[in-house]
Amino acid sequence: MQQASDFLAESEAMEQLIAPLQASEFEYPTGFKSWTFETIMRHLHFWNHMANLALTAPDDFQAELKPAVEAMMAGKTLPDIELVKFPEGGLELVALWQAGFREVATAYQQADPSDRVSWVGPSMSARSSITARQMETWAHGQAIADELGIERSEDDRIRNIVVLGVNTFGWSFMVRGMEVPEDQPALRLTSPSGESWEYGNPDSDQVISGMAHEFAQVVTQTRNIADTQLVCEGDTAELWMRNAQCFAGAAATPPAPGVRRTKSPA
Repeated sequence: MQQASDFLAESEAMEQLIAPLQASEFEYPTGFKSWTFETIMRHLHFWNHMANLALTAPDDFQAELKPAVEAMMAGKTLPDIELVKFPEGGLELVALWQAGFREVATAYQQADPSDRVSWVGPSMSARSSITARQMETWAHGQAIADELGIERSEDDRIRNIVVLGVNTFGWSFMVRGMEVPEDQPALRLTSPSGESWEYGNPDSDQVISGMAHEFAQVVTQTRNIADTQLVCEGDTAELWMRNAQCFAGAAATPPAPGVRRTKSPA
């Protein structure tokens, strides 16, 4: 499955990003909810682990999910829950994550893309599951890169995240209790390699144009639309980009303008 190979490549890119870091640097906070590098790595490892169980050991997945959901219902935060499961920190945690992402990538590379796997909410296809893992890795990697003052080199595998953003147009409104607009805006994007990617009705008067990675940043809420060079034509296009959310869970507020950015290297 190509999406599994793309997840692997995304994880390996993050592996290179954090490779120079010392153990103490994983205590640095990021612009995402003030999560530290370590909190992010634990979060990624926890849900990579769960995605692997969902595919390869469904009963074990349900057994591990139940106490996690109960803890969330009792008011525990995701970092609290993930720390209980994986108390390791620093470079020891990184080693677990490295072994874990390769294990889940291998499992999904061998899966039928249409296989159904359970998750916290509704079940999803194996393709959607591993695409979500790529999206999470890319989005959380942005938070770490921002703190390190690094502009990442993007790759056309980001198309999976763009498609996820397109497919969650309606969700971005429904999760906020808003009426879903009838006319989904057309996308006219330029990929990292310079290809033209177009989605939606080409005759629509609602259009979003610009760089594909900036569209991905907005739908993953790693950037405010005002901090990109995306051009929105039409009220629906603007409304979508102000509320875009390609991930599950409760409605999340996009970062305020200027908050999420690549910092100047120290």
